[in-house]
Amino acid sequence: MNTEPTAERPTESALLRRLRDGEFALTAEITPPVSGGAQVLLDKALPLKGHVDAINLTDGASARVHMSSLASSAILIANGMEPVMQVTCRDRNRIALMADLLGAAALGVHNLLLLQGDDPTAGDQPMAKPVFDLASMELIEVAATMSSEGVLPSYGASKTGGEPELTRLPITEPPRFFVGAADMPSAVANPSWLAKVRQKAAAGARFVQTQLCYDMDVIAKYAANLHAEGLTENLFFLIGNGPLASVKSAIWMRDNLYGVIIPDAIIARLDGAKDAKAEGIKICIEQLQEMSTLPGIAGAHLMAPINTASIPEVVAGAKIDNRT
Repeated sequence: MNTEPTAERPTESALLRRLRDGEFALTAEITPPVSGGAQVLLDKALPLKGHVDAINLTDGASARVHMSSLASSAILIANGMEPVMQVTCRDRNRIALMADLLGAAALGVHNLLLLQGDDPTAGDQPMAKPVFDLASMELIEVAATMSSEGVLPSYGASKTGGEPELTRLPITEPPRFFVGAADMPSAVANPSWLAKVRQKAAAGARFVQTQLCYDMDVIAKYAANLHAEGLTENLFFLIGNGPLASVKSAIWMRDNLYGVIIPDAIIARLDGAKDAKAEGIKICIEQLQEMSTLPGIAGAHLMAPINTASIPEVVAGAKIDNRT
């Protein structure tokens, strides 16, 4: 992958440094607790310390109330862990979003995953009003502009009645964000998908974390398409994976989580195992090892909502790069 222009290098991100060095990166994802205290969060995060390069903290995942990703990120930083702060467009207008990004930078957050956000009616606060003042693509551009140009974009009414006029407000101490976006692996490089990924790169995204995929044929074709289309020249791709805990949870995830790919062969393998949890760990290890050999794949994003404790065992078993 080509290096970025010097002016755009947020060297504070250890995740970026690992990716730029060409090493297979590993991130993990945890959902912050419904708690007013830090210990429950740390109980989930500390076992991952030293096993993954960064830990994603979801922002109101599934439109449910949890400790904020901003506060959770600060807690991880204070305890020697690097976060990837997820930010959704669902709950805040652009003033609040930009304020949170400035606050995150001041607290030492460097990695962002910027998302649209789930429909509030599907969560635990169905009467909540969705905001969506900015789309995820616009938020990616805002965060990237804050980093690369040191300004806040502000749109006001045109004095001539035409398009809104853009004003750039200077930031005293600009952030140095490593901006990420989401994607779903596909075996087919259709024009709509290509256009969206290229838009994310043009807006300022520098890494992509995908939805869960356990179909290695799909992943291989996805990687080949990324490489053939030149997308890996500007983006690092981390494939969603993780240790499946049981047949029941695998089927539920496949049937209820949008974009998750779990082939029948994986379901059958879990179903036929004496210990489904151990088999899920074995599957994840095998797939991580295979992914680490695919050109175009820079790493994996490990998601295991009910099986986070198995992630260190997966990482140790995969024996990728210098991890033990």
